[in-house]
Amino acid sequence: MFFQNARIFTSDFHFHLGAFQVENGIFTQVLAQNVPEDAIDLHGATVIPGLIDVHHHGNSNADFSDGDYEGLKRMAKYLAGVGVTSFAPASMTLPYDVLEKAFATARKLVDEDPEGCAVLRGIQMEGPYFSYKKRGAQNAEYLKEPDFEGFKALYEGCGGLVKIVDIAPELPGSVEFVKKAKELCTVSVAHTDSDYDHARAAYDAGATHLTHLYNAMPGIHHRNPGVIPAAVENPNVRAEIICDGLHVHPASVRLAFSMFGGERMVLISDAGRCCGLQEGDHFLLGGQDAWLKGGIGRLADGTIACSATNLYDCMTRAITFGIREEDAVRAATYNPACAIGAEKEVGSIRVGRRADFLICSPDYKTRRVFLKGKEL
Repeated sequence: MFFQNARIFTSDFHFHLGAFQVENGIFTQVLAQNVPEDAIDLHGATVIPGLIDVHHHGNSNADFSDGDYEGLKRMAKYLAGVGVTSFAPASMTLPYDVLEKAFATARKLVDEDPEGCAVLRGIQMEGPYFSYKKRGAQNAEYLKEPDFEGFKALYEGCGGLVKIVDIAPELPGSVEFVKKAKELCTVSVAHTDSDYDHARAAYDAGATHLTHLYNAMPGIHHRNPGVIPAAVENPNVRAEIICDGLHVHPASVRLAFSMFGGERMVLISDAGRCCGLQEGDHFLLGGQDAWLKGGIGRLADGTIACSATNLYDCMTRAITFGIREEDAVRAATYNPACAIGAEKEVGSIRVGRRADFLICSPDYKTRRVFLKGKEL
């Protein structure tokens, strides 16, 4: 299948007008020179890689931590429909046996690879190695100190699907945990009350990710800089950000891209099962009662629990906030692919990569979704 007259976001992270070819679900030519007469004319439409959400708890009244296969499949179908063609579902702070069950459903989805679904390319293990003070919506009853052997058992039990594991670096044994876990997956700093020195030690030990920047961590102070400057200073660290317009102010989104640069930012949804529900609906999050109020998930005490949006809307919102289009698209495609080690398979329009892509209107208000070169 040949497409011509397309505004393509290519692997150099810029847009170029040209043609591309897809064969057997793979990009075989990009910016092709010899275009057949019967090539499909896209009339200048924007073509970007399928989006990759590496922090998505749920949608459509389903949550990854439920350990329910049909619910996880429903999540994957919803994501594909909104242009998220790959994802890494995020767990919650829960007992190991509950996590084991959820991780087993992820393994099943990977093995069965149902048609019309976003591809599950990993798991983000969000908890239980977190600070009590900065637990946010994480269930305090199940918080633990870093436990590499327990983590390794979960990792091996799902065949190595855990691609990101989160940790608060001020907890006892954190540096030792990072040094061991980094050999298996990306290690991220999250739900932390850490000072600068503990955060710096974790990054020096090999942590390379920062989970939902600004949320569930200390702010920047000129005498007590904390986690964020420690991450900015280390060029190996990428930072996630929830760009739903509610978790983080637009000015802080712009500041984040200024601090880390477009090459180190990762847009995420952090959506919960309330994504796709109606205002006022009740739902459960990590065994806790929550409600969709004001367009965001909240616990009974008003604590922000999760977003109710999807990554495509986060990307387009980032553009309206003033983030360069190229940076916003990269932060929703290639950068998250790198965070979970999938950049050689997806995340860019490049010869040899899987042909997951979106054809979008210039204002991104409409889109067509292609999985392995086939339109949904």
